[in-house]
Amino acid sequence: MVTRRRAERGRGRGRAGLNLFRARETADPEDEGPQNKCHMKHSSSVMEKRETFVQAVSKELIGEFLQFVQLAEDASDPFNLNELLDELSRKQKEELWERLKNLLTDVLLESPVDGWQTVETQGGDNMETDHGSKMERNIEILHAVTSVILASVSVINEHENYEALLECAVILNGILYALPESERKLPSSIQDLCVTWWEKGLPAKEDMGKTAFLMLLRKSLQTKTGADICRLWRIHQALYCFDYDLEESREIKNMLLECFINVNYIKKEEGRRFLSSLFNWNVNFIKMIHGTIKNQLQGLQKSLVVHVAEIYFRAWRKASGKILEAIENDCIQDIMYHGIHLPRRSPVHPKVREVLSYFHCQKRVRQGVEEMLYRLYKPILWRGLKARNSEVRSNAALLFVEAFPVRDPHLNAIEMDSEIQRQFEELYSLLEDPYPLVRSTGILGVCKITSKYWEVMPATVLIDLLKKVTGELACDTSSADVRCSVFKCLPIILDNKLSHPLLEQLLPAVRYSLHDNSEKVRVAFVDMLLKVKAVRAAKFWKICPMEHILVRLESDSRPVCRRLVNLIFNSFLPVNQPEEVWCERCVTLLQMNHAAARRFYQHAHEHTACTNIAKLIHVIRQCLNACVRKAVSECAEEDDGREKENVSVLDKTLSVSDVASMAGLLEIIVILWKSIHRSMENNKEAKVYTIDKFASVLPEYLKVFQDDRCKIPLFMLMSFMPASAVPTFSCGVISTLRNQEEGAADRSYCTLLDCLCSWGHVGHVLELICDWLPEEQPQRKSNSVSKRKVQIHDTRPVKPELAVVYMEYMLTHPKNRECLLSAPRKELNHLLKALETSKADLESMLHLPGAQPQHFSEAAALRAFSLHCRLSIHLHHKFCTEGKMYLSILEDTGFWLESKVLSFIQDQEEEYLKLHRVVYQQIIQTYLTVCKDVVMVGLGDCKFQIQLLQWSLGIMNTVKGFFYVSLLLGILKEVTGISLKQKIDSDEEVATLFDTVQKVFQKMLECMAWSFRKQPEEGLRLLYSVQTPLHDFITTVQSWHTDTPVHRDMLSTLIAASVVEISHRLRKVSDVEELTPPECLSDLPPFSRCLIGIIMKSPNVVRSFLDELKACVTSDDIEGIVCLTAVTHIILVINKGKHKSSTVKDVAATVHRKLKTFMEITLEEDSMERFLYESSSRTLGAFLNS
Repeated sequence: MVTRRRAERGRGRGRAGLNLFRARETADPEDEGPQNKCHMKHSSSVMEKRETFVQAVSKELIGEFLQFVQLAEDASDPFNLNELLDELSRKQKEELWERLKNLLTDVLLESPVDGWQTVETQGGDNMETDHGSKMERNIEILHAVTSVILASVSVINEHENYEALLECAVILNGILYALPESERKLPSSIQDLCVTWWEKGLPAKEDMGKTAFLMLLRKSLQTKTGADICRLWRIHQALYCFDYDLEESREIKNMLLECFINVNYIKKEEGRRFLSSLFNWNVNFIKMIHGTIKNQLQGLQKSLVVHVAEIYFRAWRKASGKILEAIENDCIQDIMYHGIHLPRRSPVHPKVREVLSYFHCQKRVRQGVEEMLYRLYKPILWRGLKARNSEVRSNAALLFVEAFPVRDPHLNAIEMDSEIQRQFEELYSLLEDPYPLVRSTGILGVCKITSKYWEVMPATVLIDLLKKVTGELACDTSSADVRCSVFKCLPIILDNKLSHPLLEQLLPAVRYSLHDNSEKVRVAFVDMLLKVKAVRAAKFWKICPMEHILVRLESDSRPVCRRLVNLIFNSFLPVNQPEEVWCERCVTLLQMNHAAARRFYQHAHEHTACTNIAKLIHVIRQCLNACVRKAVSECAEEDDGREKENVSVLDKTLSVSDVASMAGLLEIIVILWKSIHRSMENNKEAKVYTIDKFASVLPEYLKVFQDDRCKIPLFMLMSFMPASAVPTFSCGVISTLRNQEEGAADRSYCTLLDCLCSWGHVGHVLELICDWLPEEQPQRKSNSVSKRKVQIHDTRPVKPELAVVYMEYMLTHPKNRECLLSAPRKELNHLLKALETSKADLESMLHLPGAQPQHFSEAAALRAFSLHCRLSIHLHHKFCTEGKMYLSILEDTGFWLESKVLSFIQDQEEEYLKLHRVVYQQIIQTYLTVCKDVVMVGLGDCKFQIQLLQWSLGIMNTVKGFFYVSLLLGILKEVTGISLKQKIDSDEEVATLFDTVQKVFQKMLECMAWSFRKQPEEGLRLLYSVQTPLHDFITTVQSWHTDTPVHRDMLSTLIAASVVEISHRLRKVSDVEELTPPECLSDLPPFSRCLIGIIMKSPNVVRSFLDELKACVTSDDIEGIVCLTAVTHIILVINKGKHKSSTVKDVAATVHRKLKTFMEITLEEDSMERFLYESSSRTLGAFLNS
């Protein structure tokens, strides 16, 4: 039966594709014989095929041999080389292998492989082409031989003589080095042969394994696929065939180390197994591996760090003897050391901790890990907890907390108790550490440890630790971070339900932390209350009373308020209860704290669906309707019964006479409507329904709710609806605005203006404002024209001040401003010209003492002037594509300021100016503020900026008092910052701009220095007011213009100002004992203290300042003993700062050398300069030698 099946398979193969066999069968006349001869014929055919294949392995029949191999490689052909080899007899196999060896030898003797690479690199003539084609033919033969050998390895029997096959494998292994680089197929086949040979464990497997290992290793580093990594892992034992100490192993060492940098190895399971196995190659290789991993940790993704830890852990688990000792001491303990001693800000520190955390987690599931951690931590962890460096203690505390308890499981009970007690004492010491970060880490440790080991910890220890945390550290006045840590870490304990009874007693003591002056502490405290509520550990209002919560909700910042709303949301808006209850809770909240209720409903939409907010709006409306009906029925003694809706139970307790509650409910409706405004725009049906419902009741509300507190929310409600929904009210808005009294207008005008803008009636507002503002004097026309012109006199009073108030509100609020600027350009120009008349009034106020202005009061004229400047810029922004007409209006105002205001100030006496100081100071401040904003938003070109700086110089030369200094510094900052973003026509303009910047800055420092000398008290006030803008200007120049002329000029000006003031103080000292060098910043004179203090805030500015200082000393811009002593004082103070620079000693050495040129002064009699010289020389000498 076996013979028959083989014969049938042989017949199938013959039919399918062997041309040679097919030709012979076709030529045989017996092929169509009787059926009883068929079986014998096919059996003989199969035997003939085997013999034919064996005989084809020769140089003479090489074509047939190659055809066999091609058919075997063709997946669509049924010919199977492995089956054929399996069917060969022992004698046929040995003959086949001998023939393969002879064929391989003949090919290599005829065409030595040493010349193949030479043939590939040469090109050209016919002879070389012939050599190339011959080489390709030989490579094809070698590939066929390799394929047959590879297939033969799987059918080798231990009783067979495969010496010839071994020789073939050795020969193929030996020619790998000489194969051309372009050849890919043959090396791949030889690689597969070496891998299979190694896996079979055949003789000479060491050499074959080394080849396979090297090829797979090289290939895995060049490709991104993981298949080669998997195959390499299967033969990883071949690595031990390499001698680590031989020179030939250097290449493989480098490639193996490269594997630890290759992300594909780290990501793949087999790759990590392979990498961990490399630790066992040689004990000296472990240090190289560890160094490579440490070098790449900084750039490694956080998600891959845990894989690196896994590699270390697997290597440790599989190691023994010296290898284990090296892994523990050179790798794991080194990581522990760096986890303790690396700075927190180091990017490697969190990754080192991640590696150690992996080991800490494994101690609970792997035997031996706990003992190893105890042994390796012992020499460094406890020493780190006692270190003098606070950051080292903090890092050690973190590792101690993560690894707790650090113990040896083999200790007896007494020793174990003693060890645990010692570690509890370490926890106590962490809580009392003088460094806040260590205390914070101790709090984290206490909370983690108590939560995890609550059941086994002694009750006294638990109570003492938690009382320390909640009783003392929660009120740590020295550090907000420590207080914050308390409330961030307490939720960890709350995860353990056994802790709830004790915490329920302890937490009420920390209720006042809700009012902590640090926002982050308040945020952490509310987060803790949310955790208490979530785990149902206690009633949060028993820990912190509701009154306290509402007080914070009323006035706190958005992060705290959002959390507080989340905390009390279900208490005041229980969405799972009937809607009547929502309204009852709303009224309760309003009565408890009106302002808190407003904040609560501002954030309510973030915690529930918009449909619930809409329902609440209508529930409140129904409640108000009930109150209105009740009031009407009480007055008319009957119910009009217009609207039959469900009435809340609140109608029995609320009434329209309770104005505070009524106004509060109306405000809540406005707040809720605003919060879902966008959602209602997308839901037209809900919007129409809501508008219709309110449109039907608002007229009645206006009749009933007459108090001003109710009117404003009612007006705001009407602004949400179209004018057609409230026709009676919308028609009377302009009349109401017109009838407002000047100087006594109530705030309802704001809401009325909002209504008109939302309805698109801004034109009516503009018309009213223009009617009230003064007009330009018209040009005189002929009498004939004037006689024929009909004039209508409007008897209604003109209210220019009220027009300014309306205009200011419109221009200040973005939505209203957008509506205003959408008006016709002609009307806007008319408005601009009307506001410009304020300049004439301001002139008359300055020049004519006691004269009444023609149009505006003093305050109104100043406000109108500000509006004129601001409106011109808004119009320039809107119509900027049409030229600079409106910017030129602002420039004309600058020329007016120069010619009318500054000239007036220059010509008048001091006593007269005091009477008008408010006016001219306000004019200058207004104009400079607007111009600064123009430059900041990029609307002022380079010419405008230069002109603005020229006006600034004029102001400093003319005006006494320094109210404008902060504004000018802001202008300088914006000019230097915006210059890189703007397109400037020429380099000359840039040079002029920065030259003017330098002049303004220098003049400003001169004015400030003069102020300090003449008016010390005013100088100190000026000092405090300019610190922030001066710092902003210096850092802007440092950031955007480093090593440019404007940068160097700014630094030299700062140096000159400081050196001059310090030198002036040194010269005024009469007693040489007072000439001691400064020990800190506060020892400098006030102006220099301000300048140097600002410089010391930034390390980059310090570095540039010192470079410029050195250049000034070298170039003799600073000379003389007194000035050099002043420089020495500056150097000493900078060296005391937190941003020390290596340049300090370079500058000190330069000053020291310069001082030596004045050595002859020591030959003179005692003098101040001699004392300064000797003192500075001693100080610098000691400093340079320190």
